[in-house]
Amino acid sequence: MSRTDWIAVLDFGSQYTQLIARRLREMGVYCEILPFDSSAEDLRRRQVRGVILSGGPASVLDEGSPICDKNIFSINVPVLGICYGMQLMALLLNGSVRRGNQHEYGNAAVKILEPDLLFRGLPPELNVWMSHGDQVQTVPQEFRVLAATPTCPVAAMADPNNQFFGLQFHPEVVHTSHGDDILHRFAFDACRCSGDWHMDAFIQENILTLRKLIGSDEVLCALSGGVDSSVVAALLHRAVGERLHCVFVDTGLLRAGEAEQVEETFGRTFGMDLHIVDAADLFFERLRDVVDPEQKRKIIGATFIEVFSQRARSFGAVRYLAQGTLYPDVIESRSPLGGPSATIKSHHNVGGLPPDLKFELIEPLRELFKDEVRRLGRELGLPEEIVSRQPFPGPGLAVRIIGEVTRERVRILQEADRRVQEEISKLPNYTDIWQAFAVLLPVHSVGVMGDGRTYENVIAVRAVESIDGMTADWFRMPYDTLDAIASRITNEVRGINRVVYDISSKPPSTIEWE
Repeated sequence: MSRTDWIAVLDFGSQYTQLIARRLREMGVYCEILPFDSSAEDLRRRQVRGVILSGGPASVLDEGSPICDKNIFSINVPVLGICYGMQLMALLLNGSVRRGNQHEYGNAAVKILEPDLLFRGLPPELNVWMSHGDQVQTVPQEFRVLAATPTCPVAAMADPNNQFFGLQFHPEVVHTSHGDDILHRFAFDACRCSGDWHMDAFIQENILTLRKLIGSDEVLCALSGGVDSSVVAALLHRAVGERLHCVFVDTGLLRAGEAEQVEETFGRTFGMDLHIVDAADLFFERLRDVVDPEQKRKIIGATFIEVFSQRARSFGAVRYLAQGTLYPDVIESRSPLGGPSATIKSHHNVGGLPPDLKFELIEPLRELFKDEVRRLGRELGLPEEIVSRQPFPGPGLAVRIIGEVTRERVRILQEADRRVQEEISKLPNYTDIWQAFAVLLPVHSVGVMGDGRTYENVIAVRAVESIDGMTADWFRMPYDTLDAIASRITNEVRGINRVVYDISSKPPSTIEWE
């Protein structure tokens, strides 16, 4: 896999920027999302094959709006500007931009005026996704207008000689017909990419890199049983074998059977050096009488660090700590356009370790998106029940129990959630569900079981569809499945006499209840 065969996506703050990278990688083209002000010289030195200027929320006509290095247009590679990126391209190359008389948001019909490289072989009219207020008024010299809408005379433009292209619409979103074809033509026809970004090549390249980096040293990995840490462990085990030490902290807040599955998969099947720490008593003691969700998270995070640190000290001179950081985490942490934001909920991983544990961090997955991590896990031989596992909160079931967390309430939720998972797994469109789970509510309701009156707990069932978890829509669960879930929970789980279904979307709700 050649890293000289890559495309840079300069990020101007669009909510769709990561989609551009994901679409290209799905085609086998490696790409990186970089700050909008990345230098042209650095891109030239790294032998970039092409550059994409993303969309963004700013107006190119406003003072202080983000601007890329103009020399990008002088390093002899194709450039594609999308929405804000197209308008910026027009300004930097001496065209003009004006504020639109009518904003375009949502679906629009684009008429192809000239079937240039990007539109070759496509229908004469495309249904596309627009999201803009400004628009190009006059195209730069040597550019031609390729497409238009009734309210946007320049919906696409190009300078074929220099391989510069501009699209006012977003080809990366699923709402744009033939969007993948347009990006494919840019990557393969204009940029001449070979499409050799594949998981088998990633594995071989990274194993060599890890072996060179780690040498004869030892590596510690906090294994949670989730997708990311599981794939990190499998990759490192293939690279360094017995010099990898995995620590699994059983908080008592896990899904039913999770600890046993981790031991079976990683300890017995893979033969890893796995250390399971049963710390459930400590977690339940510290969560006693705690009902505030943020306090729960902080207690669980701090206790996890304490337990993990104590076990880590027993390994002696371990130099490296492996962590499942993914590419979206890297992008968000360095975003030049990111401003202050409200704290919605806190998270925990293995950060914040005590000063005496001076590990060097290894992040083997920091180039990958979640879907790529799942493909990598399959290539490494991880079982499908781990690779396809839905996202699970770090604090575990504690944030799916509204109110105090006790052993009995965890037992009830584990049993209810297991039945939710068993029933939804029977659906033919099961993979459309991003997350599905049960929530134990802090209320009791009257019921009738047999000949007696009951006053028992209520379970809420939550299931959503999403692409990245940033937004989500509630899953339209078939009535027969809802009936089966409710019947099984109320009949088989002691302490539950009512089941409700959550039909809230994100926003305004969050996916998790706490």
